[in-house]
Amino acid sequence: MLTLEQLAGLLESNRAAAAARVKEFSIGGKDFPFNSRPAVMGVVNLSADSWYRESVCLTAEAAVQRGKVLAAQGAQIIDVGAESTLAHAARVGDARQKSKLIPVIRGLRAENILVSVETYSPAVTQASLEAGANILNLTGTKASAEIFKMVAAHDAAVIICCVAGNNVREVGDFDLSSNPIPLLRDFFARQIEAAQRNGVGKIFLDPGLGFYYRNLKDSEVRVRHQMNIFLNTFRLRELGFPICHALPHAFEFFGEEVRCAEPFFAVLAALGKTDLFRTHEVPRIKAVLDTMNIWQG
Repeated sequence: MLTLEQLAGLLESNRAAAAARVKEFSIGGKDFPFNSRPAVMGVVNLSADSWYRESVCLTAEAAVQRGKVLAAQGAQIIDVGAESTLAHAARVGDARQKSKLIPVIRGLRAENILVSVETYSPAVTQASLEAGANILNLTGTKASAEIFKMVAAHDAAVIICCVAGNNVREVGDFDLSSNPIPLLRDFFARQIEAAQRNGVGKIFLDPGLGFYYRNLKDSEVRVRHQMNIFLNTFRLRELGFPICHALPHAFEFFGEEVRCAEPFFAVLAALGKTDLFRTHEVPRIKAVLDTMNIWQG
């Protein structure tokens, strides 16, 4: 059982990190004051393989409509993806991804809604940025220098996901042999240096808690790992950039109440000082964050 004593010990061991502040910047003309208020990113999935059925939209019209609803519910950014990260999901070629993504990006931007695109493909990245995407949610490491240059050329932001492999569809095991925070810090430090070297200044860091590593298939191991990273998020903020978390589902524990899983994890993520919450459950997460914010008076 997670206890108050454990939380107190975590803070006492990392007091300097708890005071860390991160870079604040504007995206598409909108300012994000991360050090005083976190932001919410809603999800629109264009792949029928995506398991979170409420987020799946099979036409551009449905996707734009869902994006508008999520924005009205409190999402400052809409994240759109055309290929599921599930291990058994079909691969989607660049041409097919672009045909799905471009109308949605243009439709959402026409409504003045900020758009993030999840991909690891350079070709999809370029087409998405040209269509008006504001953020690249980068789920791979291969060709990252080329991709960072594209992001910089469009004055866009990037979410650098921790991926143990070329891309999110080719991961094996996550190193659980030691404290994962130093491992994450080393990975992100290298990626930050590469992004800045290629002209990118607007950076988010995502530990990749929703990705399907082989040695995290055991429910207890995976959820314990996720909880640990959420609560230790403030230690990653010492790198100087805001932290993005994709909130997981833990359906093995929540069962028929699976839609309550993301709000549960949002509490832990908020305690860990997460800056950007990626969620399928925008109104629920906004309610959690608004309620927790009351504590500040």
